[in-house]
Amino acid sequence: MNDLADGLSTSPLLYPQKLDIARDQVFLVRMDEAAYRAASFLDDRILAPAARGTWIPWSVVAQAMNPIVTQRPLHFIFHTGHVGSTLLSRLIDETRVTLGLREPLPLRTLAELSDAQSPQFDAKLPVLLKLWRRAFLTTRVIVLKATSTGGRIAPRLLSANPGSNAIYLNLKPEPYLATLLAGANALVDLRGFEAERARRVQAAVGEMAQPTSIGELAAMTWLAESLAQQAALKAHPGRVLAVDFDALLSKLGHTMNAVLDHLAIPYPPGFAAAVSQSPVLTRYSKAPEYAYSVTLRQQLLIQARAQHAPEIRKGLAWLDAIAKRNTGVAELL
Repeated sequence: MNDLADGLSTSPLLYPQKLDIARDQVFLVRMDEAAYRAASFLDDRILAPAARGTWIPWSVVAQAMNPIVTQRPLHFIFHTGHVGSTLLSRLIDETRVTLGLREPLPLRTLAELSDAQSPQFDAKLPVLLKLWRRAFLTTRVIVLKATSTGGRIAPRLLSANPGSNAIYLNLKPEPYLATLLAGANALVDLRGFEAERARRVQAAVGEMAQPTSIGELAAMTWLAESLAQQAALKAHPGRVLAVDFDALLSKLGHTMNAVLDHLAIPYPPGFAAAVSQSPVLTRYSKAPEYAYSVTLRQQLLIQARAQHAPEIRKGLAWLDAIAKRNTGVAELL
């Protein structure tokens, strides 16, 4: 067995970066605590030229994880996209007792297996949960942040791991549309998941008017991910805490207390108040090399509302039309 498989069950130093279902293999790379903390996304962006890793058979990984030696509680951050989930994950890391797993690629693979109703979902999930629960000596809790589209399997993830709780970050429709339309690459992002989100919305609400503008496409994005949040809240009441991103920013200390308590993350007295001074709040969480702030976000939203007012109106009207004939969407609005 390759030396990268040695010690797999005892430490997260060996990270399962990618899962290849067709070849039934896992790509393992070496990650220390600092690397996890620095990574905004645990996708191919962590594969620097000097990264050391190799593919090994899934059977080797599964065998190494049975039994697992060290485990910690695993909780989740789900979100509707562009609502500060990376910021929240980094603020939670400020407790210094958590291991943040931000958007692991194998979770995306699990979502695709779930869509296909593949038996591989149930075969892979228990092992991946064990891999995600491995801890460093300083780790008390692991907090896994999914991609926005990963929220569609939140109920299945929580059912498979009864000890897990989750935060579900969201925004109301108007600020959500303004946020999406303010992005330089908004259309690329929206088009990339359009077909998958349209299928989910149609499955939930029946026939709908297909989006014909970028504002309506942004509205469909909000609806797809908000329906996923609604499903998670209904499937696991009490275990999923919905958090509005604007509320998080305006009442940071109060909301951080609620988040940390819900995820049973230990923190010292005064932590939630002190975190309002964290340098994390002055950087762009997805790319910390860039400066960012709550004030800058507000300025960008003002510009987006002025520049994209017609498209925002189209998106809100598209949502209202569906809400008039669907009680679930009306409940969301």
